[in-house]
Amino acid sequence: MDDFILSYARNLKPKDFALKDQGYEREYLRDKIQNDYLKKLNAFFLTKVQVPRMRIGKQQELETLINEEALLFAQYLRGEKTTWHPRVVELP
Repeated sequence: MDDFILSYARNLKPKDFALKDQGYEREYLRDKIQNDYLKKLNAFFLTKVQVPRMRIGKQQELETLINEEALLFAQYLRGEKTTWHPRVVELP
């Protein structure tokens, strides 16, 4: 995830941001750039990874892996499981 954000942000320029005043000043990505970013981010989450799913299958989407890991970590924190070993993948 960090690599995706850094690689996208590396190409941004100051003119890609707009300053909006809502009682305080905030910088936002311009609408066209923001829409492009969100489309690419969504495509990133749909990337297939070669990690077995918890129930069925030998591969899954990255979003599913994140959700499964969150579930397993929550079970560990609640004491339902004694150990938690995160499944880490290398993305191309």
